[in-house]
Amino acid sequence: MAKAASTMTYRNPVLPGFYPDPSAIRVGEDYYMVTSTFEYFPGVPIFHSKNLIHWEQIGHVLTRDSQVNLLSRNSSEGIYAPVLRYHDGVFYMITTDVYGISNFYVTAADPAGPWSDPILIPYGNIDPSLFFDEDGKVYVSAQAGFGETSHIIQYEIDILTGKALTEPVVVWEGDEGPWVEGPHLYKIHGTYYMMTASGGTGPMHREIIGRSESPYGPFEMLPYPILTHNQLKDHPIQYTGHVELIDDVHGNWWALFLGVRPQNGKGSVLGRETFLAPVKWSEDGWPMIDNNEGHVSLQMEVPAIGEQGEIQSFKDRVMTRFSSKGLGLEWMYTRVIPGSDAVSLTELEGCLRLTGNASGLRDGGANVFVCRRQQHHSMRIETRLMYEPGHEGEIAGIAARLSDKSNYSIGVTRQDGRAGILVTAWRQGIVTNYFTPIKAQVPVRLSIRSDENVYEFLYTLDGTSAEWISLGTMPAQNLTPDVDGAFTGVCVGMFAAGTEAGSSASAYYDYFEYEGFAE
Repeated sequence: MAKAASTMTYRNPVLPGFYPDPSAIRVGEDYYMVTSTFEYFPGVPIFHSKNLIHWEQIGHVLTRDSQVNLLSRNSSEGIYAPVLRYHDGVFYMITTDVYGISNFYVTAADPAGPWSDPILIPYGNIDPSLFFDEDGKVYVSAQAGFGETSHIIQYEIDILTGKALTEPVVVWEGDEGPWVEGPHLYKIHGTYYMMTASGGTGPMHREIIGRSESPYGPFEMLPYPILTHNQLKDHPIQYTGHVELIDDVHGNWWALFLGVRPQNGKGSVLGRETFLAPVKWSEDGWPMIDNNEGHVSLQMEVPAIGEQGEIQSFKDRVMTRFSSKGLGLEWMYTRVIPGSDAVSLTELEGCLRLTGNASGLRDGGANVFVCRRQQHHSMRIETRLMYEPGHEGEIAGIAARLSDKSNYSIGVTRQDGRAGILVTAWRQGIVTNYFTPIKAQVPVRLSIRSDENVYEFLYTLDGTSAEWISLGTMPAQNLTPDVDGAFTGVCVGMFAAGTEAGSSASAYYDYFEYEGFAE
């Protein structure tokens, strides 16, 4: 609990699991935050907090096809680096649909939604950001170029239409590192600050900053990062960067940023998570967070921000019982929300019904996968499945998915006329299958368990007290972004797939349990 009225203890990350690229604002005494979702839909979860530590999801920003359609996006394409802003009673979220409609923003009067259809803007590659100046001008700052040539352009827009009012100009080229991106323009204490990430989102990731008397610069660059752990090889938090600066109700400043908790020095299946740290202003006016000093840690003691309480933790055990009221906000899909012919909560009371199609977990497109983020390195998922495949190749079960080319699953299927349990491992596009015949008996309970080293696959055919049968393990390392190249983290959930012709029996799940274990 809080140690005193003036201090508070919390654990990093404040959003565990696949929640990269945080952007946050304060509106009065309330804080709001969004993160990237890439090919997952609904897109861009939005959270509310009273103290920057305890976050509650209140909705998604992108919930309709009229806002974005990700059906043709590959893994790690889609929605990048959203930025959340507020001005004159209106909330704004600006982002990029990579290989889609490109840069756009949406608006809302209530951050929980509904949000408007997209307003397109004309210039920039990825990571656009909005800045509302005191004189009424509105600026877009965005990444342009590629790799070593990355830089930041800036221009003014009409905020009602998205139309550019000026031609884009280069305002920031960073510190000669690759992938100068994630720009944020601020005006703090009368000075303009341009802040970006640099070095790519891996081991050399860092946050750099410059300042100027003009929003267009030239910006005097601080000659070293304000945040990086790139020299702290044994630190439990790595790859830090992509920072958002935010002030609290007491006038203190904070940084929300992404980082990774590698396991055994081999990356993390959880991907990039959201961390929080205090900002200390130097005597000469620079915001400093942690330049290889190790100030950012897994457990932090900081000045109290707002309403206090227990040390925060995302729920370690969540039992989802299905009802016609719908799924909770933690649930999402790959690319699109499938139609009622694929997903139903009303066909059989208390069950989620999935009906597959010709697209499996490896195929992309409109595959049927209902999932939530894995938030602990050591965890288990479990479900009870009623399913009788009618044709060879039909399958339904549970999966741990990093990408189309890297995922693990266990499911019920038919092979050579026999019912059985199939464990499938896709590792960077190479498949391994293990088939175990079973008696034609339903229901079946399935489970996947993981720790920092392996994922284990289990089933049982008898009642709830029956012994679980292990069908072996697969290396956790193969589902890390470091190996796969993905920008996401592992999501776990339920899937169904049909034959190449699309035939598929219906699969009925009557619960889904997620349990995470302390690390």
